[in-house]
Amino acid sequence: MAHSTKKLGMMFTVGAWVLGFLIMALGFSKILDQRNNPNQSVSTLQNDEFQEVVLTRSQSGHYIFDGEINRRKVTFLVDTGATTTAIPGKLQRSLGLEAGPKTRVSTANGVTTAYLTRLDQLAIGEIELFDVNASIIEGMDVGGVLLGMNVLKHFELVQRGNQLIIRQYR
Repeated sequence: MAHSTKKLGMMFTVGAWVLGFLIMALGFSKILDQRNNPNQSVSTLQNDEFQEVVLTRSQSGHYIFDGEINRRKVTFLVDTGATTTAIPGKLQRSLGLEAGPKTRVSTANGVTTAYLTRLDQLAIGEIELFDVNASIIEGMDVGGVLLGMNVLKHFELVQRGNQLIIRQYR
């Protein structure tokens, strides 16, 4: 009987260690996610003059945040070098996008093929735009949607320290 009790105790000890390591791994994963995208929950300041969102720069130096396309959650990367908002091809189906005319585009990785499309809705916090031009780029793997100047031109952008203020006047 003592042998089975010892075995049971060892199983509980191993189980506790495994559970402890899993909890630590989840905790570290959450910390890393927050460092990579410190804007997972974007709040909007609104008054009679404007509405604005304040983004914090990520550890990599980019402004990354969670927003929406067609009422579905996506991760955006602010890209002032992108003429048009660029969507990775792997998101096309989940966002319900139709690939329109084929075109050639210049990217940081060279010239590639893109398909023109329209977004019914795009949201940055509570700031929404409708009927937005975009492009679908097969093979694009930047970890999110590149928010281009066709969207950013609708806003006043102010960068201070590690923050980017995106303001839309009424």
